[in-house]
Amino acid sequence: MSPRVSIVVPSYNNGSFIEATMESILAQTYTDFELVVADHSSTDDSWERLQRFTSDPRVRLLQTPAGGGAPANWERVTKEATGELVKLVCGDDLVYPTCLERQVEAMDSAEGIVMVASKRDLIDAHANVIVRSRGLAGLRGRVSGRAAARRTVVAGANIFGEPACVLMRRSALEAAGGWDDSHPYVIDEASYVNVLMQGDFYGIAEALAGFRLSAGQWSVHLAEEQSKQVLGFHHHLAAAQPGLLSRADLVRGDMLARGMAYTRRLAYLWVGRKMHAKPE
Repeated sequence: MSPRVSIVVPSYNNGSFIEATMESILAQTYTDFELVVADHSSTDDSWERLQRFTSDPRVRLLQTPAGGGAPANWERVTKEATGELVKLVCGDDLVYPTCLERQVEAMDSAEGIVMVASKRDLIDAHANVIVRSRGLAGLRGRVSGRAAARRTVVAGANIFGEPACVLMRRSALEAAGGWDDSHPYVIDEASYVNVLMQGDFYGIAEALAGFRLSAGQWSVHLAEEQSKQVLGFHHHLAAAQPGLLSRADLVRGDMLARGMAYTRRLAYLWVGRKMHAKPE
């Protein structure tokens, strides 16, 4: 029998963190899961570090040929999933011990729920918490998928968080066409919204994962490009789903998205200074 949950990890040059990520997944209190890892031709020691986990029967290791960027590896590793429910965890993030237990329980709380998300902590390279319990923009419990999708646009940001915060029905993700890389910088948010067009959302107002910040993740150019792609995503969604968003929703969401990209860049710069500061 297939496990109930598939946790899929797209790894690329995560040698410094991949073992901690794997350990956090394997320490889950909910145990009916498989763990599939696809390493995307890493040039560091990620693949070598993963070998210590091969003795665990829940673990399956794959290699993805170079090319295609992150979307290629996300799609490859997700296609290997066999469980009814799927959770993608990037190779440097953490899931807290009760994450799967709480999210599966929420998914099973009512028919029609296709996606569950929790808040998350923002952590540094040493797993120290920098900002606690971020996300969801007030969504809690069961919410219609369309209402949740509208909320993320109006907020001008991905309120659902990174994939480690999210559990989805695999059938809903497949019906939505898999990971939507039409706007690569918002591949996660765009994919969530596509899934939410098929059912309801459930929000857990507790941090169940840790998203690792890196000082090298953002630059002025990236901030500008991400802002542009968020706006593109907003307007594509409005055209694809008539009646979901009003003109006022788009104006507000676009305005907040422009500011959010630069706010995020400042946060990464602050993290970088903190990580490189000399101890007193």
